[in-house]
Amino acid sequence: QSLKILLLSAYHAVSHKYWADGLVSTFSEHQWQSLILPPRHFSWRVRGAPLSWLSEQYDLLNRHYDLIIATSMVDLATLKGVVPAIGHTPCLYYCHENQFEYPKSAQQHASVDAQMVNLYAALAADKVLFNSAFNRDSFFAGVNRLLAKLPDHKPATVEPLLASRCSVLPVPLTSLAVAPDRSMIKGVNRPLSLLWNHRWEYDKGPDRLLAALRMLRQREIAFELRLLGETFRRQPPELTTICDEFSDQLLVSGYVESRDQYLEHLAQTEVVISTSLHEFQGLSVLEAVAMGAIPCVPDRLSYCELFAPQYRYRSALDEPQVEAEALADKLQQIFQSRARADAYRVPDLTGLAWSELKPRYALAFEQTINSTLGHSTAGLPE
Repeated sequence: QSLKILLLSAYHAVSHKYWADGLVSTFSEHQWQSLILPPRHFSWRVRGAPLSWLSEQYDLLNRHYDLIIATSMVDLATLKGVVPAIGHTPCLYYCHENQFEYPKSAQQHASVDAQMVNLYAALAADKVLFNSAFNRDSFFAGVNRLLAKLPDHKPATVEPLLASRCSVLPVPLTSLAVAPDRSMIKGVNRPLSLLWNHRWEYDKGPDRLLAALRMLRQREIAFELRLLGETFRRQPPELTTICDEFSDQLLVSGYVESRDQYLEHLAQTEVVISTSLHEFQGLSVLEAVAMGAIPCVPDRLSYCELFAPQYRYRSALDEPQVEAEALADKLQQIFQSRARADAYRVPDLTGLAWSELKPRYALAFEQTINSTLGHSTAGLPE
C-alpha cells in the first residue's frame, strides 16, 4: 500500500541527508513530500523551524498525510500545535542525536531550551526511533538529570509514557563492499594505511589522534594517513599540526566533494580510526568498515554495541595521553598481526544494509500508523 509521507528535517546535516536519501530511495513505492532546512543557525532552527515552515510551506503542511517522519531537530510539539491539520496525523520521531549528551564545553548545545524541545517532541510523537542504544539510554539519563534540577511541579521521570514507544533502529548503510581485495594495502611490509574521517571539530578528539601518531613515529611503525572530513573556518589546531608534522605520510586531507572518490579512499584503507568524544552512531566509521577497513575505536559511545572488544581500545576521557597510548598500542597490534594467522578481520556489517533493515523500517511505519500511544491519558509519577 502506497503511503503519503511528510518527511521533516529541520537541520539537514550530512548524516541526516544520508539517512533521508536512503529512506526515500528504499521506499520509492510511497509518495514523499520533504521539508528541509539548512544546517546552520542551530538555536534558531531548533526553535524556529515551525515558524519557518508555517510562513513558507503553509499549503504543503495542510495537505493530508498518512504518516509524518520528523528528525530529532524538529520542534514537533509546537508544529502540531500551530498546524491543526496535522495534529492527529501519526508521527514517527527519528533521533539521530539527543540534546542531553554533548561534551560540557560545547556551549552551543548547552541550552536547556533545546533539551526541552527534544523532550516535548518525543512526547508528541506516536513512535520514537533512536539510531543506537547509546543514544536512547543517554536520552533517558539526560531527561532524568534535567528533571532532578527543576524546582517543582514536575514528574520524577517520563519513562512510563515514553519507554513503550521507543525502539532502536540504526541508520542503514548505502555502500557495502563485496569481498574487497585487501592484498594491495595490507602486505606485511607495507606501511599501515590509516583513515580518520570525521568532522574537523574538537569533539572528535583530534588531540588524541595527534598524540597517537607521534607515538607510532617514535616506535618506528610505518604508516600512511588519510585525514578526511568536513572542515570549517575555525578548526582544532591539532589537525593543522598533523598536516604539517606528518606531511610525508599524508595522502589526502580535508573534505572530498565527490562521493565516488570518497568511497575509493575508504576502499583503499586498512584501518579506520575514531577518537570521538561524542557521537551517536558513528556512520563515518561504519561506512569505512563496510568498504573493508578494520575499525580501531574507543571503548565508549555506540562502539560498545557495534564492535567486539578486540577492535576497541581503552577509553580515558579525562586522560588524553593515556587514551592516545592505548590507541597507539592497538594500532601496533593490528600492524604486527599481519604476519600471523590470527590477523584482524573486517567485521561483517551486511546486517546494516538497507536491504536488511527495510522490513524493520516498514514495521515501524505500520506501528506508528496503528498506534494510539500519542493519545494516552496515563499520568506521570511525581
